[in-house]
Amino acid sequence: MTNKLFLAVSAVLLLTALRATPAQAQDSLYGRYPSFRCAIEQGNQLCSLSVHELDNLIEADSTWRTGKWWGGVWTRDVNYSAFLAAAYMDPLVTRTSLMKKVWKGRILQDTGTGGSWPISTDRIVWALGAWQLYLVTRDEDWLRQSRQIICNTLRQDELTVYDSTTGLMRGESSFLDWREETYPRWMQPADIAQSECLGTNALFFQAYRIAADMSDLLGDPAAASDYRAKAAALREAVNRHLWMEDKGYYAQYLYGRAYPILSPRSETLGEALCILFGIADSSRARRIVCSLDLTPYGTPCISPQIPNIYPYHNNAVWPFVQAFWMHAAARAGNWRAVEHSIAAINDAALRFGTNQENFVAATGSRETAMNSPNMLWSICGSLSIYHRLLCGVRFEADGLRFAPFVPEAFAGVKSLSRFPCGRALLDITVEGWGDRVAAFYLDGKRRSLPLVPPTLKGRHSVRVVMNNAFAHNDTVRLRPVSTSPEMTYQVFLDGTDRLGWRQVPESDGYVILCNGQRTDTVPERLINGDRHPLPYAPRYRELQVIALRNGIEGFASEPLPCYNPDDEQQVCLSNFAPAADFAPCKGFGCAGAVEIAAGVNDSLLIEVNVAQAGEYLIDFRYANGSDNLTDNNRSANRALYADGRRVGNIVFPQRGKGLWSLWGYSTSVRLRLSAGPHQLLLTFQPQNENMSREGVNRAFLDHLRLIRLPSAD
Repeated sequence: MTNKLFLAVSAVLLLTALRATPAQAQDSLYGRYPSFRCAIEQGNQLCSLSVHELDNLIEADSTWRTGKWWGGVWTRDVNYSAFLAAAYMDPLVTRTSLMKKVWKGRILQDTGTGGSWPISTDRIVWALGAWQLYLVTRDEDWLRQSRQIICNTLRQDELTVYDSTTGLMRGESSFLDWREETYPRWMQPADIAQSECLGTNALFFQAYRIAADMSDLLGDPAAASDYRAKAAALREAVNRHLWMEDKGYYAQYLYGRAYPILSPRSETLGEALCILFGIADSSRARRIVCSLDLTPYGTPCISPQIPNIYPYHNNAVWPFVQAFWMHAAARAGNWRAVEHSIAAINDAALRFGTNQENFVAATGSRETAMNSPNMLWSICGSLSIYHRLLCGVRFEADGLRFAPFVPEAFAGVKSLSRFPCGRALLDITVEGWGDRVAAFYLDGKRRSLPLVPPTLKGRHSVRVVMNNAFAHNDTVRLRPVSTSPEMTYQVFLDGTDRLGWRQVPESDGYVILCNGQRTDTVPERLINGDRHPLPYAPRYRELQVIALRNGIEGFASEPLPCYNPDDEQQVCLSNFAPAADFAPCKGFGCAGAVEIAAGVNDSLLIEVNVAQAGEYLIDFRYANGSDNLTDNNRSANRALYADGRRVGNIVFPQRGKGLWSLWGYSTSVRLRLSAGPHQLLLTFQPQNENMSREGVNRAFLDHLRLIRLPSAD
C-alpha cells in the first residue's frame, strides 16, 4: 500500500463523522488547537477528525481519557501520546494526566503480567511525556518536579530490575503486555519478569538521557554526568546483546531461565525507539528500516507472527506504533517506508471513520480481541503526520527545531496556524518536498538555523523551504504477513544422551540448544518417538528445541533441566519461621508454608550449607493467589542478601486469584558461594513496594532451592 492508495480511498465514513459535529463546534476547536491545511483535502479532513476526536477525550477532571471504550488515564498510553502530540495540543490536560500516574513520588505501573511491576517495567515511558511537556511549556517548576519523580523511579528500578550480568533492565516488552500474544505459552510471569526486552530498554536509555538534560538545566552537572554514563552503558548493552547482524535489526528480547537466548522476532516499536533515540547509529538505522517486514496494511507490532493466536498484539497493526515507525523511517531517510506508514494510518482512519486502536495486519479488519474507536494514542499518531512529519516541528532543549520530511506526494504548501512554542504562537508554512531544509525564515528574515528560540513571545511567522530531493533511495520489504512454526512441545531426555520431542506440523527441521548454545541442527522431519543423540555437555544442562519452517524459527521449547540430584539442595523455610495457619494454602512439600506480607516476616534469615564451592542458581517455591495473571498490582517482591551483601531481587508474581495452592518458582539469582555455611536474608525494603497502593505484597513460601551450575567445574 502506498500513498496513492491513500489518495484513492473513499472518505464517506470520515465525512459522516465530521458531519456529526456542528460547524460552530468545529470552528471553536480550530480556535483552540493548531490548524493544519495542505493541498490534499482528505488530509485536511483527517486532521480535523483527529482534532475533534482528541477534544472528545478530555474528561471532567481535565485528564485524557484513553479511548472511547477505555476509561481513565493509563501510563504508557498517555505518555506515548504526549510525545507524539498531546503535550502541545493541551499542556494543562497533559500535566494533570501525568500526575495521575504518580504515587509516593514515583511513577505508577498500571498494567502488566503477573501483578504488573516489576514484571512489567515500562512505566519509565513517563519520562518521555514529562520532558516533552517541559519543552513545550518551559515551566521550571514542572522541570524540578518531574525530574525528581524520574530520578526516584530510576533509583527504584536500578535496585529491582537491573541485571548486572548483561547491563540491561529486566521486564516485559513495552506495551506488548498480553503474555500469550508475544511470549511462548510455557513462560510464567516469573519468566517474563526475567526477560530483557528491546523497547523497554530503549525507554530506560532515553529516561537516563532526559534525567541528564534536566540535571544540566537545573545546575547539577554531577548528576547529569552520572546519568549520561548510565545511558551510554545501556546503549552499549542493547547493541551487544540484542543486535542481530545477520537480520539487520534488533531482537525482541532475551528469554529463558538459567541460560537466556534471543527471540529473533522484530518488535516495531522497540526498533523505532532505538532509531529515534540514537541507540542505533545511522548505518544500523537504515538497515533496520530496510529489513523489517511491511505488509499491505501496515507494519505489524511483531514479525513473524505467532501461530494460533487471535489478533491483538500478534498479527496486528497499531496506528500509534505505525506513527513511531514512520518518524523512525524519516530519521533514517527512507521515504518509501514513510509513505507506506502515512498510507497505513490514513487508510485505516478513512475505512473506519475513526482513529481505531488497532486492526488485523493480514486483512485490515478491526475484528481483533479488543478494540476501541476514538483512541488517544492513535489520534496523536495521526496528528503527528501533519504537525511533526510534514511541518517538521521538533521540540528540543535549545528551542523549536524544524526538520520536515515531506514525500513528493505532499509537495506544495502546507500550513500550520497557531502552533504553540513556549509563550509564542507560530504561523508556519512549509513549501515543497524532500528531507532537508533549504531555507528558513522567521518573520520574513532568513536564518542560518531552522530553529525558533524558546525565549520568543507573541505571534510570529515561520517559512520553511524544502530541498525537493531525498538523500537516499532505500527500499522496503513489502510482503504478506509471515507466521513462524508452532513451538516444540513434549521435549524429553531418554537416558543421558538422547533427546526426543513431539513433531511440529509442517516443520522442515529443528535446532537443538544446550545451555543456550546451538549444538546441532536436525534437517529431517522426525516422527513421534524418535530420539536424537546429544553431544557431550557439562553436568548441568538446559535443553531446548526450536522448530524451523522455510528458515523461520518458532519459539524455543521450555528449558528442560538435566542434572545430578546431588547438585540440588532444598531448604525448608518452615525451619526458620513459623508455618502459616492459612487453610487455602495446601500442597507444600515441607512441614508448612511461611507467609511473607506487610508486617509478616519482613526479614527471613535462612541458613544454608553448601558442600562444594561454585556458582549456584537460587530461587523459591511459592504461591501467590492475590489476583489473576493480568489484573491489579499485587506481585510480592523482596531483596536478597548473602552474608550481609545485597545480591539481587526476588519476585513472586501473582499466579491466579485465590489459587494459594498453585505452586511455582520465583525469579532467580545467580550467586557464587564458597563451600561451607552461609546466611541468606530475604527482606522487604522500600524499593520492594509494589503498585497496589493497598500494601498487598503477599506470598507463601515452601522451600529455597539451590542448584549448582557447571561454570564452577
